[in-house]
Amino acid sequence: MSDERDTKARRGPVLFDLDEDADTGARKGPSPADAPPVPEPDLPDAPPEGAAMQAAIRVAGRRRTALGRWFWRLLAALVGVFVTAGVWAFVEAMLAQNVILGRAITALFAAFVVVVLLLALREARAFARLARIDSLSRDAGAARASGALDEAMDVTDRLVALYAGRDDTRWGRERLAERRGDVFDGEALLSLAEHELLAPLDKAAAREVQAAARQVAGVTALVPLAFADVAAALASNLRMIRRIAEVYGGRSGTLGTWRLTRAVFSHLLATGAISAGEDMLEPLLGGSVLARLSRRFGEGVVNGSLTARVGVAAMEVCRPVPFTPETRPSVRNLVAQSMTGLFGSGR
Repeated sequence: MSDERDTKARRGPVLFDLDEDADTGARKGPSPADAPPVPEPDLPDAPPEGAAMQAAIRVAGRRRTALGRWFWRLLAALVGVFVTAGVWAFVEAMLAQNVILGRAITALFAAFVVVVLLLALREARAFARLARIDSLSRDAGAARASGALDEAMDVTDRLVALYAGRDDTRWGRERLAERRGDVFDGEALLSLAEHELLAPLDKAAAREVQAAARQVAGVTALVPLAFADVAAALASNLRMIRRIAEVYGGRSGTLGTWRLTRAVFSHLLATGAISAGEDMLEPLLGGSVLARLSRRFGEGVVNGSLTARVGVAAMEVCRPVPFTPETRPSVRNLVAQSMTGLFGSGR
């Protein structure tokens, strides 16, 4: 019986480990643990740089030479002369053929000239208002540096006059009128004016910056076209700068907005503030999260952060009283708040 049991046991299935040496019992050949990790296609080869916003800033902030300015001035003058001469010849020909039709065309041309003059007047008023804010900003900085009460009172009076016709500043103007008599220090008076008049405007301007940053980030992440993100970033930043100017009372026209945009972008290029990159985003998102973002989404986040930088620079340019280190908005906080809707809690 014992022999039969031994025979059945030997006839059972036998397992052989092909990776094990028959003589030594040691494993041979590579194991699955030794295999290299599978590359992840979603990981970018290089960190996102915000190429769309950097291209838009370079395009708008590029300085023109004196030769280039004279080229465009002479070209505009020549085009104006040719257009005027052509229109005048056309009107004379129509008057010679049909008096009634010629007079109608002359009336249309006259109406067009009137509209052009009104637009030019509006642009001139916009430039004058921007110059008024620039002058007020310089005087406010000088008054804060000197600490003189009379200079601070003059700046405060001009600031109240600047916002005299706005309903959104009425409560602040009333509060300032009630409390300014108790202040006998120039710097304290300027701080009071900032708190009562400019603090609500700062919040409104910050909301414009956050909205523009979200828009630029979303367009960059969703639009795969090469130049569409650059055009969208430039358009969003132009709109943001114009709205910030309106918040602070600038009411810039088309040419005024372009002038402000060039001033803001030139300042960013001069200070090197366009290189946001991971130095600002890693504290917000975390290094591991930032490293695992898709290329398009990472570019969107960086473009949004650069838009926030542009927005803060626009607030500094358009604000009638310069920021102090305590009141200057934080770019990092603006980026975190604007990216909350795009990236969960921003972490």
